[in-house]
Amino acid sequence: MKKLFIIFTILLSAFVSADAEELAKINSKYPDYAYIYLGPDKYEKINRKVFAFNLGLNKYAIRPVHILWCSVMPEYGIERIQTAYRNIEYPKRLISTLIQKDFKASGTETLRFLTNTTIGIGGMFDPAKRYFKLEPVNEDIEQALAKCKCNSGSYIVLPVMNGTTARGIAGKILDTSLNPTTYVGTPVLAMVKAGLTVNRTSYIQPLIKMIESNYADPYEIARKMYGIDNYIKCGNLDRKEILENGFKAAEEEKQKSNELVENTLNMRGKYETPQNNEGKLTVADIIKGGTNIDNIILKSYTLDNSQLMADMLIEDYNPQNPVVDSMRTALFDLPEVDESIWNELSIWNRCFSKKIKTSSVNITPDRADYKFKYIMQKDKNSPVAIIYPSIGEGITSHHSVVLAKIFYDEGYSVIIQGSHFQWEFVKSMPQGYSPGIPAVDAQYLKTVTGKIINRLENKYNCKFNGKIVIGTSFGALTTLFLADEEFKNNTLDITKYISICPPVELVYAMEQVDKNSEEWNKNADDLKQKAGITAAKVVQLTDMKDTAKDLNLESLPFTEEEGKLITGFIMHQKLSDLIFTLENTPKNKKTDIYTTINNMNYRDYTEKYLLKDKTLEDLRNESSLLSISDFLQNSTNYKIYHSLDDYLVNTKQLKQLKIRTGKKTLLLSNGAHLGFLYTPEFLKDLKHEISLSHKTAGNQNLRQSESGMFFK
Repeated sequence: MKKLFIIFTILLSAFVSADAEELAKINSKYPDYAYIYLGPDKYEKINRKVFAFNLGLNKYAIRPVHILWCSVMPEYGIERIQTAYRNIEYPKRLISTLIQKDFKASGTETLRFLTNTTIGIGGMFDPAKRYFKLEPVNEDIEQALAKCKCNSGSYIVLPVMNGTTARGIAGKILDTSLNPTTYVGTPVLAMVKAGLTVNRTSYIQPLIKMIESNYADPYEIARKMYGIDNYIKCGNLDRKEILENGFKAAEEEKQKSNELVENTLNMRGKYETPQNNEGKLTVADIIKGGTNIDNIILKSYTLDNSQLMADMLIEDYNPQNPVVDSMRTALFDLPEVDESIWNELSIWNRCFSKKIKTSSVNITPDRADYKFKYIMQKDKNSPVAIIYPSIGEGITSHHSVVLAKIFYDEGYSVIIQGSHFQWEFVKSMPQGYSPGIPAVDAQYLKTVTGKIINRLENKYNCKFNGKIVIGTSFGALTTLFLADEEFKNNTLDITKYISICPPVELVYAMEQVDKNSEEWNKNADDLKQKAGITAAKVVQLTDMKDTAKDLNLESLPFTEEEGKLITGFIMHQKLSDLIFTLENTPKNKKTDIYTTINNMNYRDYTEKYLLKDKTLEDLRNESSLLSISDFLQNSTNYKIYHSLDDYLVNTKQLKQLKIRTGKKTLLLSNGAHLGFLYTPEFLKDLKHEISLSHKTAGNQNLRQSESGMFFK
């Protein structure tokens, strides 16, 4: 075996160039992560064709097999088989850790194998982790090759196998040679092995579906994901210590931030300890409110007794910084949404998310139909809730499904639409349409929503007894512009609008997104390692969220810099998908569109696709919520939720919004941008707001608050 490993090492070293992974300096506004982790895509032309072939093969041949398997075997059985298979793969993990001279991991894996093989009934259970706290390590021979300084080689997509590299191919061959199931020869054992293979590969289906349905260019995102995942694996960044160190680093950053706040306030001598009701901001208020330090100094001379205060305090929030706090929106979940004894692929899985149906309507002749999701109450005439998600989110948005469950439990039928600032929406609209001007977007959304409602009412021969629209972030902004349009010309007969964290000034929010997203360039020398560690923590945290029945986190394991890396990647990916679609870029041909995309921020998008015959200042004014002040002041059928530390707005904007809306805007003490969605305080108020039994009382309260002013 040692001789075989040496031969493969020599061959691999000769096969790839010594500088294949060398990170070149790229002068762009956003990092090209696919290039950073995989180098130039030398075989892009053939890779894209094979990738498209693999997607088709998976759709028509492989996925049906997985669906059949997952419909025969309950989720519990699939998990037990998968755990047993991992146990069988012990030899490759042992050899890999020994080659890397990671003797601690070798010892742990040996103890795990012995424990799970005996007490764990052949490896079907994992008592080593559950009872003895022996954490598994995910090791294979490619990691050993990487440790031996073998370069990866160029990215290549193989039929059936999908994306890999020369080093990855060599690693797979050696892994196979170390797998005991390779040497079985009887027909019965061969069938068992086939079952193990189907069981193991079924786990990749949700990822394939997500890539295929959520992104305009599945090939490019698959390449990025492979590059980052491979770097994490080969650098052993998937170890538990990485996550533990992340929590420690985040806590240390918070402590330093608090100390800096204290020192700043002591030097300024501006604030007093809480001893009266004059509304002066205290040190405790600042820390509790999660306000960032840059704004503290600015506010110290401007707010004083007119300080904007929270309408609702969120207890036990433990804020870090606004960017990371916003990431807590990922904790917005309900266990019942995906609860089932069956795998996601099973035809018997009837959890809530699987009950939601998909349909479509045609908006523009000769353009793609617009897909939407919906779920109906048994009483088809029940009121309906229409969901407009955050920027770039499609109809499969998890947040939309959670909101749908909340509304459904309250007695509503639900319609889930995708964001209008998303590639699928654009493909259904007239040629030349570019989203980003709220008043225009609202017109298109009005048309789409109207057609969807008509479609469902005709299909089920019903008439919805009331309609409510709820939007988050960019969708929340357009929700209010739609409300203004309906205020002037009521055609949809919507009874209520709920807007969660709308940007008060869209251009300002865009500038903040660009500013945060481009801060990676301030210290780009070790970007590869920093991004790898950050991604590793995201993966581990996601695994914790998926496996834990009740995940209660007091903080997230990210520093502010890491938070900006994550949100920057996400926000630019959404912009990337949109530009890819607007430019009618083909998916199965080599393209240089990403040279352009990686040099475009939201400001560049605005100048290229939106301004045309207007100035940026014109857009700033007409895309502001203040441009619909007449509606905000005179209408009573809406509710706005915002937080004091949302980094996409500033205090002046929140003040102006509060002046025009009174109690129709509820300000929360913490949560930044959508980072409060999971909190009990918000959920309780939202459920009360939409409760059909309190509908009349709620409307009366809104009317009474019409002229409220809330500065303490």
